[in-house]
Amino acid sequence: MIAIVDYGSGNLRSVLRAFHAVAPDADVRIVATAQDILRADRVVFPGQGAMHDCMASLSKSGLHDAVLQACRSKPFFGICVGEQMLFDHSEEGDTSGLGVLQGEVVRFTEARGAVDTNGRALKVPHMGWNEVHWRTSHPVTAGVERGGWFYFVHSFHAEPKQDRFILGESDYGTRFTCAVARDNIIATQFHPEKSANSGLRLLSNFVTWNP
Repeated sequence: MIAIVDYGSGNLRSVLRAFHAVAPDADVRIVATAQDILRADRVVFPGQGAMHDCMASLSKSGLHDAVLQACRSKPFFGICVGEQMLFDHSEEGDTSGLGVLQGEVVRFTEARGAVDTNGRALKVPHMGWNEVHWRTSHPVTAGVERGGWFYFVHSFHAEPKQDRFILGESDYGTRFTCAVARDNIIATQFHPEKSANSGLRLLSNFVTWNP
């Protein structure tokens, strides 16, 4: 069973539809109990909005510990803010994350290089289609072209402390991490469920991935 975690903040229906498209025979469910997360074979952890609101919703939902356990033991896919929440801390609201991955979540700013070719500050949030460049190979990215286009909506992005966990990067005035992977975890800043064939290929690969 593939569990899409409903903790009160996430693009659940779009993710569910995408998995139904790539794995019509799979048992894919939106779940809201710790028991369902713990008995799932695979876990998908979406998120949208402000990270401090998402972390508060996760705590309030009673699913915090079950999500942490799933991070340690099951194929796990974090999406958008669901990726950011895996890190230690976010500048957004001075928010502590789950601490599964070491690193900081920071805002796009002019000082950090989010400028166009004329040196003007780029619009934040970063919204729309961007190329993703894979730094390393991974079973979940198999068959996805290098430089493929994926859909983003975000103002913040993760800066992992350890480069070896950076799976993919994109550019918004400056190069930034947009996908990470470690052991049984893969997570993306972009929305694979909104990224046409390239995104659907990632989800299809995740369905059969055995880390």
